[in-house]
Amino acid sequence: MKKLLSLTLAASVLALAGCSTGATTAPAASSAPGASSAASQAPAGGGGLVGIAMPTKSSARWIADGDNLVKSLTAMGYTTDLQYAEDDIPAQVSQVENMITKGAKVLVIAAIDGTTLTDVLQKAADKGIKVVSYDRLIRNSKNVDFYAAFDNFAVGVAQAGSIVDSLDLKNKKGPFNVELFAGSPDDNNATFFFNGAMSILKPYIDNGVLVVQSGQTKFSDVATLRWDGTLAQARMENILASKYTAKRVDAVLAPYDGISRGIIAALKAVSYYSADKPGPVVTGQDAELPSVKSILAGEQTSTVFKDTRKLAAQVAKMLDQLLKGQTVEVNDTKTYENGVKVVPSYLLPVVSVTKDTVTKELVDTGYYTADQLK
Repeated sequence: MKKLLSLTLAASVLALAGCSTGATTAPAASSAPGASSAASQAPAGGGGLVGIAMPTKSSARWIADGDNLVKSLTAMGYTTDLQYAEDDIPAQVSQVENMITKGAKVLVIAAIDGTTLTDVLQKAADKGIKVVSYDRLIRNSKNVDFYAAFDNFAVGVAQAGSIVDSLDLKNKKGPFNVELFAGSPDDNNATFFFNGAMSILKPYIDNGVLVVQSGQTKFSDVATLRWDGTLAQARMENILASKYTAKRVDAVLAPYDGISRGIIAALKAVSYYSADKPGPVVTGQDAELPSVKSILAGEQTSTVFKDTRKLAAQVAKMLDQLLKGQTVEVNDTKTYENGVKVVPSYLLPVVSVTKDTVTKELVDTGYYTADQLK
């Protein structure tokens, strides 16, 4: 009888285990319009579901961010639901709502438009779901618990520093002609990038060492909706046609590699990068593979490298601390005010990459292989 009772109890335990929340079945993908998705399976006994909402697959960096987050969280035993909204705001809202319905314990959101999530985040808060704003600060919501990103102001400083160094502005009086581009006006980061760059460039503009022939120096004049390289190319073409028929552009502040490539295409169309007409200084951001190859080819001057592997690892660490009731590691509690509250933040450093440092920063660190850069 004792043996029979033991066997019966063992069978009951196994049956209950099969119904536990640690089951390895991945959550179903969202069917929201314009969405693409991927889901991971966690080991048995995982720590629950983490919803990850990314803006788009049109930029290689967001694909890397998503993949790295899934890898880091899966290794910790969490199940992930990774969704891409392809820059469709209603699709992203729908995806987040689906994650809430599926029972996500925490949401990681890289917002398309950081002002459009207030209502859905209230739904999350009502269910006790925590929110980490990823790379782009979510605005106008009290229900943002933490923010993790690279030092956005420092990105702009690094981009402007590339122009200062390349033109040797500390030693030469110019004047040099420069044109300014900024990121999307609905992305909070774009303002930080631009302000960081202008903190360096504005004194040179004010004293006439740098001249903006277009006269467009305000963020509202130079912003590029959705970081669209095609829009940037069209604007650069218009500036070249109207302001540079008899003048040369010496530098272009470009906030992102996709925009940089559009600018370079416009410059090539009017014979820059030829023996008689060398290309200007062109900055960038994100170390996207086509732009790194452009740097090696002597076209784009620099890019700001943000190692998304490190950001993903830090966010996974923060989520693990959050879900275990531990103190969440942050290093900035003053800077990122979202319109409702100052969001506790963790900021990572950035690196400016030029032709001379591509191998050191991108190959030696394993971000790219030497074969990928051929």
